[in-house]
Amino acid sequence: MEKSLCIRRADSRDTNTIAGFNASMALETENKALDRDTTLKGAAYLFENPEYGFYLIADCNGETAGSLMVTYEWSDWRNKFYWWVQSVYIKPEFRRQGIFRAMYESLTKQAKEAGNVCGLRLYVEKENKRAQATYAELGMTPSHYLMYETDF
Repeated sequence: MEKSLCIRRADSRDTNTIAGFNASMALETENKALDRDTTLKGAAYLFENPEYGFYLIADCNGETAGSLMVTYEWSDWRNKFYWWVQSVYIKPEFRRQGIFRAMYESLTKQAKEAGNVCGLRLYVEKENKRAQATYAELGMTPSHYLMYETDF
């Protein structure tokens, strides 16, 4: 059976799915159980405030197979935005089938067409070698920056 893949911008009807994906990703990657109400509000917030970013959804044969979030970072050095790819999640049964590649290619096309985007960035867990290999296969390269943070 041939696979039918559709990459689209998410809308508020996808809130529950995205919140579920975020909870699944946190449990899988960091062994963290997220509060369901918080993840729902977090996903809904982006739909209510599109100036902060957007989600992409991958539908495969009518089933939501994955999602990712894009947020914006202004670069005063370039007078353009970086689009940060975050919250990437592909359901286990859809992995290694080119779903993320299709999402990334769609996102790259959208960023180039936007005219005010100078690049795409993402961060990945140091131990997640499989994801790092996927990003390298797509032509992404490790940045020379280290990330520091203060959590509150």
